[in-house]
Formats: sequence, structure tokens, C-alpha cells
Amino acid sequence: MNYIGSKLKLINFVRETIHSVAGADLSKKVFCDLFAGTGIVGRTFKPAVSRVIANDIEYYSYVLNRNYIGNRTRLAKGQHRIDDLNKLQLISSGFIYKNYCLGGGTDRQYFSDYNGKKIDTIRQAIALWRFANKINDDMYYFLLASLLESADKLANTASVYGAYLKHLKKSAQPNLVLEPADFCISKSTHRVFNEDSNSLIKKIRGDILYLDPPYNSRQYGANYHMLNTIAKYDTFTPSGKTGLRHYNKSNWCRSRDVANAFDQLIRDAHFKYIFLSYNNEGLMPMSVIKRIMSKYGKYGLVTQEYQRFKADRDSNRSHKASKTKEYIHILEK
Repeated sequence: MNYIGSKLKLINFVRETIHSVAGADLSKKVFCDLFAGTGIVGRTFKPAVSRVIANDIEYYSYVLNRNYIGNRTRLAKGQHRIDDLNKLQLISSGFIYKNYCLGGGTDRQYFSDYNGKKIDTIRQAIALWRFANKINDDMYYFLLASLLESADKLANTASVYGAYLKHLKKSAQPNLVLEPADFCISKSTHRVFNEDSNSLIKKIRGDILYLDPPYNSRQYGANYHMLNTIAKYDTFTPSGKTGLRHYNKSNWCRSRDVANAFDQLIRDAHFKYIFLSYNNEGLMPMSVIKRIMSKYGKYGLVTQEYQRFKADRDSNRSHKASKTKEYIHILEK
């Protein structure tokens, strides 16, 4: 999934940094990914630690992590269920088609008409199977995560869901085929939450706390509202031209609130090692991060340059720089 702030390209940097501080053998340690997003970091450490705690306040993220982190044993009929969903006859009265496809009459075009109908068809079938107890929770989140990722690959956007494109782009034209969101088998039991990070931190404890909060004023609930709508599949009146739903507005995306939220979180964290990923374009200056973390223990810093995220490849669009710096701030409490 093409995701703002994803650590996929930086995962080796993150992994090497954590191992260099917390040790080569993490098999007895509890690892927490508090702003999990698509779960790349938690998925990387899942085989290496005794337990992963994953959390994100966005529900689409919870679904992905409930599958990739929470699921740990092989699903006996996973591929069979995927095949059954792909064979269903399409419906034409679903919420996604009516509100987010051109044929639905709203002029919105986040998906092709076919793909909107297929998303609705599969999503309703998953809900019916769960209601009828034909699938358990593990299978439910596996199938739902599979739908989110398969649909996202065919979205008619520049990358995020802040707006749709006027014409159906080439990558959004193929018909959706549901692909399995395969997860790592694990002997350990892991925990996945869908809570505010500053509230959850008071209720959990462990050894390694990894923080990858929003860097800027872009709210994830707005940028990825379509994924929340598919995941929740609830009824509401889409707002405005882009069809927004009500979304969470995080203090981590407000310049006047972010430092206080960060200070409170570090203060309340019951973890020995804390790693904060942040870049040089974030709302919190380096000096503020260093001052806050230094209050609670031994502070350190490592950096790496990488290609900055671009929501599109428009040659006419102005970007500050082609590269940016990722900082990992380290605290040993």
C-alpha cells in the first residue's frame, strides 16, 4: 500500500537502529508499535520478539494490523474463502458504487463502476458471513484486510484519498481480483488496539516502544477516508465534492498541541527503550524533541537521507526537495 509515512523503504534503518540499542536477541522482549499505520514495522519485528503490541486510532489501520499482527495461526480455508468472494455475482446497490463511482450519479470517481460494485459485493458478503457465524474473527479480519489492500491498488487517486482524478487512470482500470493478505505465522500471542495513543500508553508496558506519529498537519482520517468507509461499511451522508466522512483530528497534526502530546506520552510510557521516527519537515523542531526526551533519560540520535514521499509525479508540481532526512530519536529511560 502506497502510504504517507510508510517505513517500508526505511525498514532496514529502523531495524538496525533498534537492534544496535536494544540488543541482537529480542526474543524475550515486548515490542510496541504505537502508531502502526499499515503495520510494516510491527510485521518486521513479529518473528523476532515475544510479543508485538500494535495500535492505531484509524480503523482501517486496526483492520490491517489485526490481520498482519493479531493473526498468528494458519487459516484452514483462507484461500477457499478468497476464491468464493471472487466468484460472487456483482450487486449494483451498494454504498461505494452509489457514492464513490461515476455510475452512482454523484460524479465522484474513486473507483471504476465495476470495481465499486465488486467492493460492495465482497464487503457485504464478508459482513453476512460474520453475522451468520460462518467465519471467526481471524478470518473476518484476514478477508477485510485483503479487500482493503486489493481495492487500494485500483483507486483512482494521485495516491491519497483527499481527491479523486477526473479521468480513470490506467492503473485504476483493471477489474478487481481479491488477493490474500497473507500474514506471518507465529507461536506468540500478540495484541492489537484501536485507541488514542496517549490513552493507551497508560495501560500497556513492555521493553521497546516505537513511535512513528504524524509529522505534519495532514490528517490521516481525511487522507484515507475511503479505507475507513470500506472497513466500517457504515451508513452516513458523504460530505462535499470529495465525499468525506467525519474523521479524527489528531493533536499530533496541530503545531500548538503536538509538543504537549509528545511530552505526556513519553512521561507515561512504561518502556525501557523508546525510538521516535521523525523527519526534518515535521511540526516539532529537533530541539524540542531533544529537550523533552532528555528530561526522562539518556538521549541519542541517528539519521538517514531518503527519497521524500510524493502524492503524484506531476512535473509541474513544486516540491521543496527531492530528498528528506529521517531522524530516529532514542531514549533509554
